[in-house]
Amino acid sequence: MRADHPTIPGLGGVSPKAVWDAFHPPRLTQARHLAGMTKKEVAQGIGVSPAAVGQYETGSSKPRPDLIPSLADVLGVPIEFFLAGRPIGKLDTSMAYFRSLRSTSGAQRSRALDLAGQVWELAFALERRVRLPLIDLPGFSGGEIHPGTDLPSDPKEAAQALRAYWKLGRGPVKHLVRQLETHGIVVSVPPQADESAAKIDAFSTSGLPRPLMVLTRNRADDVYRHRFSAAHELGHLVLHAASTGDNQQEREADAFAAEFLTPRASILPFLPRRMDLAQLADLSRTWGVSVKSLIYRCRELGLASDATASRAYQRLNALTGQPGFSPEPVDGFPGERPIMLQKAYELAQQDQGLTIRELAKELAWKPERVQEILGVQESRPILRLV
Repeated sequence: MRADHPTIPGLGGVSPKAVWDAFHPPRLTQARHLAGMTKKEVAQGIGVSPAAVGQYETGSSKPRPDLIPSLADVLGVPIEFFLAGRPIGKLDTSMAYFRSLRSTSGAQRSRALDLAGQVWELAFALERRVRLPLIDLPGFSGGEIHPGTDLPSDPKEAAQALRAYWKLGRGPVKHLVRQLETHGIVVSVPPQADESAAKIDAFSTSGLPRPLMVLTRNRADDVYRHRFSAAHELGHLVLHAASTGDNQQEREADAFAAEFLTPRASILPFLPRRMDLAQLADLSRTWGVSVKSLIYRCRELGLASDATASRAYQRLNALTGQPGFSPEPVDGFPGERPIMLQKAYELAQQDQGLTIRELAKELAWKPERVQEILGVQESRPILRLV
């Protein structure tokens, strides 16, 4: 080992020179996006020009070996993160669907896409050890069950067909997120509110070997909004081959979600003929949708005029925060929290002795990052000195 390129303690013995030899430019871009930093900010952190950081990311040049530890420190990753050779979940905006595309900046979308890529990388690492549920999503090209099965192109008909295909019956969809995972869709909820992604409700992608959905809590930690977002993203996955970012796709996904969660034939007999907020609140809890969405459903199905619906929204706003009309945190509904990756890790831990640190080393992440995405805590006992 050359003295001018020492190894970094605690990082598996890899040297900056070794990382320089196998430096992978897309990993730098991924790390920068995940850190929410601009090229200028990274450049200032390591003492080079923004143009130099741009060249590192395009691969036209590489950071000097002595800069790599500083680069890793600024971006909050181990130096091994920049090594080539590991599977990388790489996406672009045409491969993902954002509910709030117009109000979402390019930087926010880039960070979200790279978060999705990391979730897939973790799923891939776990799938090497544990058999995850088979992908059972009609129309998904990577599906293992009937990959050639297509749903109708009309959103409402597609929702009805998917309910029938998944044998969900005619009533409320219980444990929606658990249903998604059961059919092979990877679902992730970021562990905490993220200011840089505050305008992102949810997004999904079918551009990776597994369909993937990220549901955030940044705008409202409310289980009914959470469930509608999940159904909306499911609509994108089954209806749209690629994201165009236009309002038509968003309207179609909304129509799919409404019919999937509250099928017209099933919900219509229960909707009040006069706008009764108390009755709608009861229906809200039964069907797992918000009172607001039920008001919209009444108008959509011809039970209320635009004026009546508008007055109902005003009355509903006056009740915001009151018992029965306040947001219900997602954590209170276990069936709406993703568990597939966490359970896969626990199974690999039990059967194969897998640890967070081993998984982190394989992914070239910090152990804390693995814990964040899995939603697990360090299992080792904590020494307390008194």
